[in-house]
Amino acid sequence: MKKITAFLAALLFFGVLNLYAPPGDPGGGPTGGDPPVGAPIDGGAVALLIAGAAYGVKKFRDKKNESENQDSE
Repeated sequence: MKKITAFLAALLFFGVLNLYAPPGDPGGGPTGGDPPVGAPIDGGAVALLIAGAAYGVKKFRDKKNESENQDSE
């Protein structure tokens, strides 16, 4: 119960701080130009996605093997 209360308090605290943030730059400008480009998804993000998927498959197989071993006993 304490963990849930602490989580909700932190969520409320950071949510209120976000309300008082100054507005962002409207962009554009006198020259116009191209809109800003977002962050690229490069090899690092792809490697993390692959590692996460592999870890999930490993945990699934371990859980499946564990349940099969308990059934055979």
